[in-house]
Amino acid sequence: MLSAKSLFQEILDNDESYRLFCSIAASGESQGGWENARIAALVPASERRLAPRIARHGADEDKHGRIFNALMKKRGLEPVEIPPDTDYTMLLERYGIGLAHEKLKDDQPLTVQDIVTYLAHSRVTEQRASEQMDLLRKHFADHPEIGRAVKMISGDEDNHLAYCHEELLRFAYDGHGRAIQRTLRECALAEIRIYRDVSLAVMAHMGRILGWSRARASVLAAGIHAVYAYERTAGWRRMVSLRMPERRGALDGPATAAPEFA
Repeated sequence: MLSAKSLFQEILDNDESYRLFCSIAASGESQGGWENARIAALVPASERRLAPRIARHGADEDKHGRIFNALMKKRGLEPVEIPPDTDYTMLLERYGIGLAHEKLKDDQPLTVQDIVTYLAHSRVTEQRASEQMDLLRKHFADHPEIGRAVKMISGDEDNHLAYCHEELLRFAYDGHGRAIQRTLRECALAEIRIYRDVSLAVMAHMGRILGWSRARASVLAAGIHAVYAYERTAGWRRMVSLRMPERRGALDGPATAAPEFA
């Protein structure tokens, strides 16, 4: 039976597919760490209270990148260069989602609107990350090789999502509500399209590594297109709603240390 659990188990059991999966994940998390670190350094003076939380967000993402690299090292694998069509963060930036890297490489302070854009982008992408890690936690929390990593990263992604909700609501109360909703909708509609394209690319690369039949590859592609059709018509709305999280100040304090995988 083809299921999310059986599909990932097949990827996990093969060194080459596992290496590609971890390399893609490590690259995306490390890129997110860099972006958040730069945003924390460029926060405008009026929003300096946010800098430690943004820095904590970046430290978490950087930690996740190190965890995926450590998982490969534990199996005696080296990271592989990821195919451009699987680079989710690069494609988001290319399509204008979030803050442009050229702006982040500059030393000019960001504006309040830049911070709102960053938070709206993060709210959308952290929704995706939280859902994906929740799925892995559901099926692999007790796995001897990846269980601890899955639980730690899943908890961090939930915290990131809570932080985005809390801060965006604060900005909405300060009069940025219309800009937030407009940016959230634009980001969500673009993200679901990019997520579809990246998912198709990842499955194509995995299929070649694992020798999937044309029929199986077609079934998986059809499933990805079906998810996109649902998200395009109604599912995107879950990415733009805002509610005050039960846990306030989810990113207060230092990042937790990565577990040892030696």
